[in-house]
Amino acid sequence: MTYLMGIDVGTYESKGVLTDLDGRVVAQAVRGHELAIPRQGWAEHDAEAVWWGDVCYISESLIDRSGVDPSEIKAVACSAIGPCLLPVDEACRPLRSGGILYGIDTRATAEIRELEVKLGEDAIFDRCANALSAQSVGPKILWLKKNEPEVYAKAYKFLTSTSFITARLTGEYVIDHLTGVYFAPCYDFSTKRWNEVYSRGIVEVDRLPRLAWSDEIVGTVTAEAARETGLAEGTLVTTGTADAAAEALSVGVTTPGQLMLMYGTTLFMIEVLDRPLKDRRLWATTYLFEGTSSLAAGMSTTGALTRWIKDTFARELVAKEEAGHESAYAALTQEASWVPAGAEGLLVLPYFSGERTPINDPEARGVFFGLTLAHTRGHLYRAVLESVGYGIRHHLDLLSEIGAEPNELVAVGGGTKSDLWLQIVSDICELPQKVPAVTIGASYGNAFLAGLAAGFFTDPNEIHSWLKDIRVIEPNMDTRQVYRKLFPLYKELYADTKGIMHELGEFVNT
Repeated sequence: MTYLMGIDVGTYESKGVLTDLDGRVVAQAVRGHELAIPRQGWAEHDAEAVWWGDVCYISESLIDRSGVDPSEIKAVACSAIGPCLLPVDEACRPLRSGGILYGIDTRATAEIRELEVKLGEDAIFDRCANALSAQSVGPKILWLKKNEPEVYAKAYKFLTSTSFITARLTGEYVIDHLTGVYFAPCYDFSTKRWNEVYSRGIVEVDRLPRLAWSDEIVGTVTAEAARETGLAEGTLVTTGTADAAAEALSVGVTTPGQLMLMYGTTLFMIEVLDRPLKDRRLWATTYLFEGTSSLAAGMSTTGALTRWIKDTFARELVAKEEAGHESAYAALTQEASWVPAGAEGLLVLPYFSGERTPINDPEARGVFFGLTLAHTRGHLYRAVLESVGYGIRHHLDLLSEIGAEPNELVAVGGGTKSDLWLQIVSDICELPQKVPAVTIGASYGNAFLAGLAAGFFTDPNEIHSWLKDIRVIEPNMDTRQVYRKLFPLYKELYADTKGIMHELGEFVNT
């Protein structure tokens, strides 16, 4: 038999699957971990314990649970949260306790401004196809250089989460083009190479990993990695990619016009395009394969915000869940379902870790607006779910404005377990969403990607043979007038409070 392994390291948990060539899942494994917030605006993972530790644990678990001989696992693909920053030495050992995370980490705001002044905002956008934001790794490398100069000086390579995992598996320092784009201003979008001129003063390009496509085999499992993961030495390993891209592939987002909505700790969107397209409010990227293009977008706190509500305002529900009762999320969802559309005038701006697209404001703050004594916890939870819907609608309107209106929405991720959340989003956006029955997520897409890179498949569209029982969430037009009235207020609320948000941020940071 031939088997494929896919592993994904997420913000709060890691997942893995072992499949056969028909996409049948023969084993699954999950491992939770913590997100560290050392100070306001920072977000980190312990790279050794979380990124590599989870990969080792999940790989061994999949092999143990399946009873498969490791020699029958022909290829492995990994993805992880991205883009992140981790400096390592020549032995690929982390040089700081925490890997600096993606756009939810906003520590490099000053460095963004510094690079914009030095290089010019227009010049950066023209060369990189993206404006600098909290999602950009270049400013974070500069932050490290200025604030932890001894770490910067010792660094042999500056990696992202996936390239660290791939390096530990194979000894090869590589990064996929899709993630490389987010290393702006160091990545040249037109040439698909590191830009030595724009990298000057930030980092020497030979200290960055080699660029490759996600469907390439870049190495094999080393003897040391085999001992730690249980895999057979010599097993084929792909370049890897960011979790969102693997998630998109897992639900068959392969052709122009398809847009993935990934309901996770953050919400991420990827639309496959038939041509390169750029807009300052979004992220222009390659896709997984050479010659492909996509637009991406991301909201900073979506699932993280529902978790915050649960952990902060529903501790008794958490205790009941731990005692064997229904999940706290299910109970909160039930409370929210009793609240009418529009949450009786309660609006939320979900900018609790700043916001990425389309406002690209790392200094944005979360807002609950319109609270009265009549509002309950159920109102708060529903308003949070609706805020995500408004955020998605904001992006869809923008895509339509720039000539990239999607023709199909495909939902994936942990949030798809909530029928209420899916329904709210479809109602606000006035569009249907497709939800495949198997929404294991990025690890499932990785398993297919491993098979594609190893030559067991010849076309990315073959993933569709793995997908079964797709259901469709149709919009409820009875709520149309409610959400059409509230959505403009959602956008106005940010415009009207932006100045106060920034002043509060300055107050906190003084």
